[in-house]
Amino acid sequence: MSSSNLVEMDVFSDLIRRVRAHGSLFGTSTLSPPWALHFVDGAPLTLCTVLSGAGWIVSEHHPPEPLRARETIVVRGPATFTFVDEVDTRAEPVAYGEHCATSEQGGTRHRRGWNDRGENTRGIPGATTLIVGAYPASGEISRRLLDVLPVVLRVDAGGTADPVLDHLAAEVAVDTPGQQVVLDRLLDWMLVCTLREWFDRPDSGSPPWWAAQRDPVVGGALRLLHADPAAPWTVAGLAEHTAVSRSTLAKRFADLVGEPPLTYLTRWRMTLAAELLVEQQTATIADVARKVGYSDPFGFSAAFKRVRGANPSEFRRKATTAGQS
Repeated sequence: MSSSNLVEMDVFSDLIRRVRAHGSLFGTSTLSPPWALHFVDGAPLTLCTVLSGAGWIVSEHHPPEPLRARETIVVRGPATFTFVDEVDTRAEPVAYGEHCATSEQGGTRHRRGWNDRGENTRGIPGATTLIVGAYPASGEISRRLLDVLPVVLRVDAGGTADPVLDHLAAEVAVDTPGQQVVLDRLLDWMLVCTLREWFDRPDSGSPPWWAAQRDPVVGGALRLLHADPAAPWTVAGLAEHTAVSRSTLAKRFADLVGEPPLTYLTRWRMTLAAELLVEQQTATIADVARKVGYSDPFGFSAAFKRVRGANPSEFRRKATTAGQS
């Protein structure tokens, strides 16, 4: 197998590829104090950024966070949160959620309508313009990303997301065909820039694989494993592709990632398998096993139970029942 035939896929790209703004709830509103917007849906990820003015993000499980002009905060669900002008605001909370803004109610233009006083607030001292994107993020792959994020994370102004914010500000100021598609793409770009910047912070507590991706040896091995997880990888094979000795790769990988290469591969395969078991209901256990690199369905089932705590059939049944409730 030649590495030149593999599509490059780093860990972060693999985890975030299902977190997309396509069809997501989007809104922007210019508000004058006092205000309190209560985001009631508890979306897996909600990105909040202020074009002008300032406010506070108040979450159930996190101290209040100030949100100033061109700063961005990402809130991880399922907890709900409120955007307020002051922590002790006198405003009555206005519920905002998916039912408040649907295409049947006017599409994107309506989605810019929460408690919006429109032109009356422009130029008023204290007015704040907020942009919000709520992201669906279902499945086992997305969950691995969500699990390493705090309830609330913030990124200050002046970073790599600033140019995206300029594009967002320009787009929400007009009403043109294809606007929702443009907003979706810009929100995806904004989220990626925000998370990358947060992960890069020394105090972020980012997962080991984040820094390991930049290591020339371990990063190369991770890209190979994510590009073709079903391949019959061995430590010797990974070492050959990354041009180091087997012992060097094994030690460097364990030091940076926190576990041996093949242990990491097994856990990643089981994540992929868990997603396939739920998404592809007609696929047999043997089908799923082959897709993640196991020719023997019994060996696959044993590995799946060891990693996930239930055999594939039990996992599928419980996940399907939970999804229907």
